[in-house]
Amino acid sequence: MAQYIPLQVLSTFSLLQSTSTISELVQTAKQQGYPALALTDIDVMYGIVDFYNACRQAEITPILGITLNLTGLQLTDQPFSLVVLAKDQAGYQNLMQLSTMKQTATTETLALTAVLPYLHHLMVLTPAKNSEIATLLFQNAAQQAADWVTTVREQVDAGSLYLGVSLDQAPVLRTTMVEFAQQQNLPIVALDPVNYVKTTDYFAVTVLQAIDRGQQIEKPETLQGIDGKDYLRPGTRVAADYERLGLTAAVEATSQIAAQCQVELQFQAPQLPTFPTPDGQAANVYLRELCTAGLQQRLAAMTADVDRQVYQERLERELKVIDQMGFDDYFLIVWDVMNYAHEADITTGPGRGSAAGSLVAYVLKITDVDPLQYDLLFERFLNAKRANMPDIDLDIPDNRREQVLEYVHQKYGHDRVAQIITFGTLAAKQALRDVGRVFGLSTFEMSDWSAAIPNQLHITLQQAYQGSQRLQNLVADSSKNRLLFETAQRIEGLPRHYSTHAAGVVLSQKPLIEIVPLQAGGETMMMTQYTKDTVEAVGLLKMDFLGLRNLSLMASALHYVQRQTGKPFAITKIDLNDPATLKLFQAGDTTGVFQFESAGIRNVLRRLHPDNFELVAAVNALYRPGPMENIDRFIARKQGQEPVTYPAEQLAPILGPTYGILVYQEQVMQVAAVMGGFSLGEADLLRRAMSKKKRAVIDKMREQFIAGATQNGYSTDVAVQVYQYIEQFANYGFNRSHAVAYSKMAFELAYLKVHYPGAFFTSLMNSVLGNGTKLKQYLAEARQHQVGIVPPDINRSGQYFDWNGQAIVFGLSSIKGLRRDFIASVLDERKANGPFKNLQQFMQRIDDKWLKTDLMNALIYAGAFDRFGLNRAELLTSVPELMSSAELAGDSMSLFESLAPKIKKQPELPLRERLEKEAATLGVYVSGHPVEAYDWLARQRHTQLVSTLTNEQPAQILVYITKVRTTRTKRGQPMAFATGSDLSGEINLTIFPNAFQRIQAELQPEAIALIGGKVEQQRDLQVIVNTWQLADQVPKPAGQLFLRLQPDQADAGTQKEILKILSQFHGPNPVLIYSAAAHRTVELNSQYWVAENPDLVAALTTLLGRDNVVMKNAIP
Repeated sequence: MAQYIPLQVLSTFSLLQSTSTISELVQTAKQQGYPALALTDIDVMYGIVDFYNACRQAEITPILGITLNLTGLQLTDQPFSLVVLAKDQAGYQNLMQLSTMKQTATTETLALTAVLPYLHHLMVLTPAKNSEIATLLFQNAAQQAADWVTTVREQVDAGSLYLGVSLDQAPVLRTTMVEFAQQQNLPIVALDPVNYVKTTDYFAVTVLQAIDRGQQIEKPETLQGIDGKDYLRPGTRVAADYERLGLTAAVEATSQIAAQCQVELQFQAPQLPTFPTPDGQAANVYLRELCTAGLQQRLAAMTADVDRQVYQERLERELKVIDQMGFDDYFLIVWDVMNYAHEADITTGPGRGSAAGSLVAYVLKITDVDPLQYDLLFERFLNAKRANMPDIDLDIPDNRREQVLEYVHQKYGHDRVAQIITFGTLAAKQALRDVGRVFGLSTFEMSDWSAAIPNQLHITLQQAYQGSQRLQNLVADSSKNRLLFETAQRIEGLPRHYSTHAAGVVLSQKPLIEIVPLQAGGETMMMTQYTKDTVEAVGLLKMDFLGLRNLSLMASALHYVQRQTGKPFAITKIDLNDPATLKLFQAGDTTGVFQFESAGIRNVLRRLHPDNFELVAAVNALYRPGPMENIDRFIARKQGQEPVTYPAEQLAPILGPTYGILVYQEQVMQVAAVMGGFSLGEADLLRRAMSKKKRAVIDKMREQFIAGATQNGYSTDVAVQVYQYIEQFANYGFNRSHAVAYSKMAFELAYLKVHYPGAFFTSLMNSVLGNGTKLKQYLAEARQHQVGIVPPDINRSGQYFDWNGQAIVFGLSSIKGLRRDFIASVLDERKANGPFKNLQQFMQRIDDKWLKTDLMNALIYAGAFDRFGLNRAELLTSVPELMSSAELAGDSMSLFESLAPKIKKQPELPLRERLEKEAATLGVYVSGHPVEAYDWLARQRHTQLVSTLTNEQPAQILVYITKVRTTRTKRGQPMAFATGSDLSGEINLTIFPNAFQRIQAELQPEAIALIGGKVEQQRDLQVIVNTWQLADQVPKPAGQLFLRLQPDQADAGTQKEILKILSQFHGPNPVLIYSAAAHRTVELNSQYWVAENPDLVAALTTLLGRDNVVMKNAIP
C-alpha cells in the first residue's frame, strides 16, 4: 500500500485556528508511524524552527511550508489558499520571502500575481478546499481554470505543481478535478487538511475560530458531540480510503513530494555585524584606542593612591580575550549606542548583569561601576573557556527608548534591524473569558467566573479547580458550565496574539530576510517572525534595550534639581556611603527606590540596618528566592548574635565581607581560584555547573579542586569540606556584578529622595499618573518628608505635577473629568495672554464650547481657583449666574462684564465636604487632612500609611473615622463596621463584639483614632481592630530621652538597671539608647517611655555618667 504523508497541516501558530501544538502534532505523527510531516501555517512561519527541531528529535522528516491566502488570478476579488513547500535551502529562502511579503503587505490582501516570481524551489499545491482551481471548476469555468494552470506552471519548477484532492470533497467535484488534472497533464495529490490532532478537538477549534471572529455560538451544547473530519488520521486508513476511490496515485504523490522536500536549517552562533570604524580601521585597533582614552578619563577622576598599573593590566587581559573570541565589533556596537545616549543627554543606568564586571565596559562608559573597586570578575561575564556571546543589556529611560531604537535603526538600516516577536497566551482567566463570550455569558456571569479563580500568578485552571470550592460549584451547576470549563482547559496555554518583545532587537550584517521571515512591527521597524531564542539560534545578534521607568524618574528628578539649583547635578559621582542616604535605607524608607520598594525587602533593611553600600548590595542579593534562606543568619552574624565562622579560616578574606556566608556567585569562583588553584575561567565553569546541577561536571571538578587545594598546602579534609560547602550554597549565590550595579542605581535614587525630596516626589508622582492608589501613597509620603503640596492652580499648573522649588504643584491633568484638549486650550490661552485674574475673566477668555458647569465645578473643587480671593463655596455659588451671563452676552466682552453678578460672601465649605470633593476630583486629599494635626503622634508611634498595609500583617494606623455602621452577630452581640482614612487613602475597619464593648462610646464619625489590629482581605483589605485610642487623649511628648551606653556598660546588669529606673517614671516621651560598641540606636518599647522628671535624669546620670544622658525637648 502506498505511504500517505500529511502535507497541509496547521498548528496553534495559525493563531486561533487550531489546537494542535507542535509537540502534539509531531508526537502523534510519530505514534502513527508517519516518516514525514508538513507544517503549513496560514501566511506565517512562527512555528517552523520548533517544528523542524521536534521532527528531527522524533526522527521524522520535517516538510517546511506555508498556506498562503492570496487574491486570485482569474477571480481577483476573492481570496484563495495556496500551499507551498520548500524543496531545499533556496526554497526555504523563498518561503521567508513569501511570508514576509504577505505579512508586510500594505493592503489587506496580496495578489497571486505578486508572488509568482518566488515560486521556484517550491512544491506548489492547490488545496482541495478554498483553492481558485476548485472554485472555477465548481462554476464550470474550465477554460479559466486551464488559463490559471498555464500561468502558474510557467513560474513553477518542472513537475512541482500539483492539484490537491481530498476524501471529504463532494464526489462530483472530486471527479471533475481528477478529469481536469488529466486533461492538463497535471499530477494530483491527496491534500486532506489537518487542523487539529484528534477528531474530538473539533468543538474547541470551532470555539477558537469564534473567538477570532468575535462571534457567539448559539446553544454550544448541541455542537459538543460532533466529531471533526480535519484531524490527523492514521496514514494506512487514509491510503486505504483513496485506494477504494481508485486514487492511489494521489497518495503516492504525497511520498514523492516528501522525498523532494529536504531542507537543512542552518544553526550557528550569532554573526556579528561589522562596525563601521573610522578610515576602515581594524575593529580591535579602534576598540583599543577607545579603551585607552576611556581608561585615562576614568583614572583621572580617581585618587592619587590608586594603582594605575593594575587597571592597565586588567584592561590588556580583557581586550586580549575579547579579540581572541571575536567580539571586538560587538563591544563597538554597544559602545556606539551608549555613546549616542550620552551625547543625546539620555540618562543611562550603571549597568546590569555580569557586564558590570568588565573594565572594558566601564572605560567605554557602557557601565558605571568600577569592577576593580568592587572586586567584580570579568570571567563571570566573558570566559574564553565558555564560548558564549557576551550579553550586555542596556537600560534606557522608558520615555526615550524609542529614540535610541530609531538611532540604531537609522545607523544599520531598515533591512538589517528589527524588533522581536513574542506571543501572548490564553492564561486561565483569559481562556474562561474568551470561551464565556462565545457561549453568550453576560458580564455579570463572567465576573462570577473570574472571581472564582484564586489570585495567584501563573495559576492553571486545574490548580484553580482544586483550590477553589467556588469554582467547583460553578462547574457543577450545569452541563453548559462544565462544557465551558472543559473547553477553556483545552485552549488554555495556546498562543492568542502576537506582540513586540519588550526589550529585544536584532542586528544583522546582511539583509534580515535572508535569515528570518519578517512582518510589520511598530511604526518604523520590522519585526521577526521568530522569537528571541530562535533568532539567536539562526545566527542573529540580539540586543536588549530595556525601558526602565526608574531611569525616566531619575532623569526627571535631575531636571528639577538642575532647575532648582541652576546647575547640572552629577548623580553618578555621589558618595555611595552618604550617611543620610544610608539612614533612609536603615529606616526602610525606600518607597519609590528601585529594587527596594516591596514590604518584605523594607523589613529586611530595618532589621539588617545597613551602614555601608556593601550591605545595601548584600540585601539586594539576599532578597531573592533561595538566598532568602540566609537572611536571618546574615543579620544575626552582622549584629553579633551569632559567631562568624568559615569552612576554612583561609577563606576569611573572601567570605569576611558577608560574615562567612556565601552570598555571591563570584565568591564561589574566588574560593575555587584561591584554594583549588583554578583559573578564573575554570572557576566560572564550576559556578555554572553548580548552578545548573551538572553532576558529571561537578564530580570531575571536585577531583581537580581537591588536588589543587592539597598542592596549595591545604589538607584533603579541609578541601573536601570546602567543596561540599560551596556545592551546598552555590545555587543560592547571586550575581555580584548585577547586585552592585542595580544597588548603585537604587542608592542614587535614594540620595535624590533624601537630599532633593521635592524633585524626587514630583517625578515619582508623574510616573504613576492615573494610578490613584499610588498617588495617594506618594503624596502622603511626600508630606512625611516635609515636602509642600499645593492644589492645582489655574495660573501656575501645567499639565502634569511640577516642582517650583518650594512645593509640588498639582497638574491640571490630575483633575478628573478634564479633557486633554480643554487643558491644552487653557494653557495656550494663558501662554498667549497672561494669567487669569478671576473666575469671571477665565470664563470670558476660554472658548464658548468649554463653558460647562461640570468643568467649572471640577476646577473649583480641585482648588484651581483658590488664589482668586474667594472661597470654594462662593465660587460654586457664582458659577450658574456667570454661565447665564456668558450665554446672554454672546461674544460681547463688555456686556459680559456688565452682566456679571456680585459674589456674596459666605462661609467656606466644611472641611469634610472639601476633602470629599477633593478626593472625588483629584483622587487624593490636598487641602490637608484631620490626621495631620497629629503628625507628632504618627511619628512617635511609627504608624503605617493606609496605602502601605498588606494582607496578614499587623497594622498600627492613625485615621479619621468617616463612617460607622453598627450591627449584630448571628448570636445577637453588637459589633460595628467603620471606614477610616488618612492622607494616603481609606481602609475598612471591623470591630468585633469584644473590641466593640471597649470602644463603643468613642466610635463616632469625625473621631481621630490610633488603631492597632491585623490586616485581612475579603474583597478589599480591612483591619480587624484590637486596640483603639482617641488621638486627643494621648499625652503630647515634650521631647526624647537619649541614653548612650559605653562599651563597658553594654552588660546585661546595666541594661536591667536602666529599665528598672525607666519603669518608675512612665510617661509620653520616647527613650532611645545608642550602643557605642554596636554603633546602633534602638528606640525602646512605649512601656519604657518616661515623663520629664529631674529625679529620673539624676538616677540615670549616676548610673551612666553625665555625658551619656540627654533630654532633648524638641518634639519628635
